[in-house]
Amino acid sequence: MESDEIKAIVKEKYGKIASQTKQQNETSCCGSTDCCSSVDYTIFSENYDALKGYNPDADLGLGCGIPTEFAQIKAGDTVIDLGSGAGNDCFVARALTGETGKVIGIDFTQAMIDKARGNADKLNFNNVEFRYGDIEKMPVTENKADVVISNCVLNLVPDKQKAFNEIFRVLKPGGHLSVSDVVIKGELPDKLQQSAEMYAGCVSGAVQMEKYLDIIKEAGLTNIKIQKQKAIVVPEEILLTFITKDELETLKNSGVGIFSITVYAEKPGCDCSPKTNCC
Repeated sequence: MESDEIKAIVKEKYGKIASQTKQQNETSCCGSTDCCSSVDYTIFSENYDALKGYNPDADLGLGCGIPTEFAQIKAGDTVIDLGSGAGNDCFVARALTGETGKVIGIDFTQAMIDKARGNADKLNFNNVEFRYGDIEKMPVTENKADVVISNCVLNLVPDKQKAFNEIFRVLKPGGHLSVSDVVIKGELPDKLQQSAEMYAGCVSGAVQMEKYLDIIKEAGLTNIKIQKQKAIVVPEEILLTFITKDELETLKNSGVGIFSITVYAEKPGCDCSPKTNCC
């Protein structure tokens, strides 16, 4: 599909999801009110209950990690959350950056922006804001953020290189990212790829792990490392509609599969080069 078509589908799906609670998303047959398929958008989600700053109203269960867990956010930092949804990771980040810091959430689904702003108003936060915008062209000035986070969103972006180039631009020299995302390791058989996409909406935009890390490197970011990695299990009853039991056992032992990863990378400090543009 063309980039604009992909973005239109994402907007439509997540606009519908924004109208529901996490519990509704988890019990819905496809994570949205129209129950058009068997897609489960909450399959990757992790438990935030024990985290400081967690607000259940902002948690729609759409993440695939907890990027703030590894983001090394300090008091006074400026944090940008890409694909901020109803504000879940923003409010956790705000608990870390404190009243002296600032958190900016960016999302291009207006229903999510409205929901997040409503949640922030209820919490009476004056240093958390939500901006409508495209991750491939962020409504943020350069060298703005100490930390960029994102949770199961960049895999949905059609042009991931543009997205990471933008992350490089908005990070301060010496700043860093911590992003959770969905990637593929090895070559999934076509039928399994299709079944995974049907079951878990985020898989359709996932790329090979090596390619994902190369994109980050191409953007100019350094000291790239995987902070956490977790295999995503598609239920066997789904897979066995496409492959035999023997093929399933072979797959289990092959190392091929779908993974959620949390990745760290840094923007180099100021060296007066055209790339950093900070002197």
